[in-house]
Amino acid sequence: MFQRYRRTRLNPHLRSLVRETHISVNDFIYPLFIRSGEGIKSEVASMPGVYQMSIDTMIDECTLLKSLGIYSVILFGIPDVKDSIGSDSLCEHGIIASAVRALKQEHPDMFVVTDLCFCEYTDHGHCGIIDHEHETVNNDATLKISADQAIIHAKAGADMVAPSGMMDGIIETLRSALDQQAYENLPIMAYSTKFASGYYGPFRDVAESVPSFGDRSTYQMDPANRREAIAESVADEAQGADILMVKPALAYLDIVRDIRNNTSLPLAVYNVSGEYAMLKHAGNAGLIDYDRVMMETMLGFKRAGADIIISYHAKEVARLLA
Repeated sequence: MFQRYRRTRLNPHLRSLVRETHISVNDFIYPLFIRSGEGIKSEVASMPGVYQMSIDTMIDECTLLKSLGIYSVILFGIPDVKDSIGSDSLCEHGIIASAVRALKQEHPDMFVVTDLCFCEYTDHGHCGIIDHEHETVNNDATLKISADQAIIHAKAGADMVAPSGMMDGIIETLRSALDQQAYENLPIMAYSTKFASGYYGPFRDVAESVPSFGDRSTYQMDPANRREAIAESVADEAQGADILMVKPALAYLDIVRDIRNNTSLPLAVYNVSGEYAMLKHAGNAGLIDYDRVMMETMLGFKRAGADIIISYHAKEVARLLA
């Protein structure tokens, strides 16, 4: 019998030697949700193990992350007061600017990425200034305040900004603004192909960012469009993005591979809240071998072409890899 493939599978050490895809703790960015106050660590019911934290609790969480070998985080802010333009995100004393300064003071070796958007900060839950006539986001007006937000994050000490609002021209706008303010070495991770997905539901619980009307289909990617998805990422690369991203990840691995085949830039995937929650609740119900399915999912992201994984599972993966 012809048994070439079986011969390399029978011995576990040989299986390791010929393994094509590897997961490292260095692949991960861990999301953190920050709100004002002290001593706050509130678990999100739809996302077991994920918390809203105050800045002091976030500092402690980063101590834990470093003990697991995780040195990269992405910050999301939850302000006390929301308004039509997300003013908290445009203030040097806002929740994210304050969190970045505190984190870099206590943990200067952490790599701090800031999510740059307005949905968490606006009273309407959309990703920028509203065009009321068309009930969507005013693209160009939002570009202007996005540039202002990026400069605030940079001044606070962010190591990278990640614009998630899917505004046309956002990368070119931010690159120009950062360069003009002498932040030419600050990288941009583009949410270059971000779909208008149903997988974001639990995130909107933790970030308190449910739209008050409509949805985000007028500015996020149609899940049905493959060619447009590739074009979005190629356009962001041309505008100066340093890292590209596909979000969500699990239902879009074909897009991850397509983009991987069309760029040499580092490629991230965002393993989003709905993907996380499905595994968590299935594991808690005893329906799956949670650790095994989680690691298989991470392998799928890497095998499809991702270099970086943004995931709420990061701490659990790190413990399994230790």
